[in-house]
Amino acid sequence: MSSHRKPVVVGVDGSATALHAVHRAAGRASRDDLPLRIVHAYELPLGFPSGVTEEESVLNVLRREGRRWLGEARDVATTVVPGLEVDTELAAMPATTGLLRESENASALFLGNRGHTALTGLLVGSTALALASHANCPVVLIRNGSDNGSDGSPRTGPVVVGVDGTQASEAAVAFAFAEASAEDVTLVALHAYAESVFETSLVGDDAVLDWQRQRAAAEAALGERLAGWQEKYPQVRVEREVVHDRPTRALRRCAQTARLVVVGRRGRGGFRDLVLGSTSQQLLHYATCPVAVVRTEVTE
Repeated sequence: MSSHRKPVVVGVDGSATALHAVHRAAGRASRDDLPLRIVHAYELPLGFPSGVTEEESVLNVLRREGRRWLGEARDVATTVVPGLEVDTELAAMPATTGLLRESENASALFLGNRGHTALTGLLVGSTALALASHANCPVVLIRNGSDNGSDGSPRTGPVVVGVDGTQASEAAVAFAFAEASAEDVTLVALHAYAESVFETSLVGDDAVLDWQRQRAAAEAALGERLAGWQEKYPQVRVEREVVHDRPTRALRRCAQTARLVVVGRRGRGGFRDLVLGSTSQQLLHYATCPVAVVRTEVTE
């Protein structure tokens, strides 16, 4: 497979939410003319005693179950996109290990938020944090029904990207512009600066209490981060939103009407520790739309 056709990868575990992620991933693969790769990883249940006579029989059951789930996922994908190029992989290893390995040659990794085997509690446990924090490609996390609005109809809202004003959000901005362009929708670029103001005020600098100056600085930082991308994607309508608020609250508010929220992995300032800290856990758990986590290699 040529490097320019890296597949869209989706992890499945037999749950309804995983099939929902397959639906979304198949659409993404078709849109970008890429193959779809469906992966299921299995291992003996935690605490299962090794070396017992039943071990191989349990593994046989897990393999048989995994093949069935992969078949169901393939059926969903080819129903959504007839003729789609689909590959499946059954891997005997922990889910995190298998999916991290897959991310090395993927254009994007899609996951459902809850399962009942290897991916159980995906958005609130160590598996989700490990994938969001260490995957080599963008990770898109899908909640069951998160592609639909409160009335059940398909979401038609904008792509929203969290921008912290530093290099750390560069890849997230690039991903968000590409998504908005491909979907022909508005891009909302959000910068929240409440935490940086608070932290600077602790050192006794009265200048931070000049809210107009702070807002002007925040707007300038946001504009600087968007300038080059607006030139690359002149057809994308961009709405800039600078808010004196906490990042989690601002992003969750936007998620109510967005089709996708995009965040960078290693943001600083208002989005510091977005993936590894409590902010990320709240956003990934409670956001009412799909969330994409995109890595930036920070050099500053």
